[in-house]
Amino acid sequence: MNKTVEVLPDQSALVARALELILSKLETAIGQRGRFTIALSGGSTPKPLYEAIAAEKLPWDKIHVFWGDERYVPPDHPDSNELMARRAWLDRVDIPAANIHAIPTLEGDPAASATKYEQHLQEFFNCSPGEFPALDVALQGMGDDGHTASLFPHTEALKVSDRLITVGNKDGNPRITFTYPFINSARSVIFVVAGANKRPALAQVFAPVADDSTYPSRLIQPQGELWWLLDEEAGLEL
Repeated sequence: MNKTVEVLPDQSALVARALELILSKLETAIGQRGRFTIALSGGSTPKPLYEAIAAEKLPWDKIHVFWGDERYVPPDHPDSNELMARRAWLDRVDIPAANIHAIPTLEGDPAASATKYEQHLQEFFNCSPGEFPALDVALQGMGDDGHTASLFPHTEALKVSDRLITVGNKDGNPRITFTYPFINSARSVIFVVAGANKRPALAQVFAPVADDSTYPSRLIQPQGELWWLLDEEAGLEL
């Protein structure tokens, strides 16, 4: 694993650096493989990043967008990660509808939805059950409890290592989420983390020894590159 930690002076510098990194990965992927695959994160931090990507002139037909996790709500619900990304980015650009690989949430059964998304991924990446395909970029956030995607502390989702997708749980509410081995199979995992409230969890995630199930972001140890982009408030003590 190739790990890089960068502390940027503020959130706008954080967004600019994340954009630069993503555009560089995009150029390489399209040059080498003819397409670019990215999994998006939810939360408030990446919204200005998505707006910045939307302002770029890019080969949209070669870009495929996935989500690392989704709340189990309809796609037009205010809490939907898909809705946020569509408003900030995808609805503003000429990307083919077939290139937007949203997580299904209308089955009424989170486990069925997780299976459906897993099957879609297997078809798209042409991989067999048990194989973990490599996304070009898995964009990750981190909560002040150390969670990433919908891999929350001490939940069953942390134990799932033989699937791409599983059901996460946040205070009794189901989520659909990538499993940690699927995130770890990405060519580049990019954490974008802002705010002083993240400092205590970051200290544990970066500690030589701590409990992975208490701080799930510790489980993200990809085969490829691992980038931690932090604003100064988050990264002050590292």
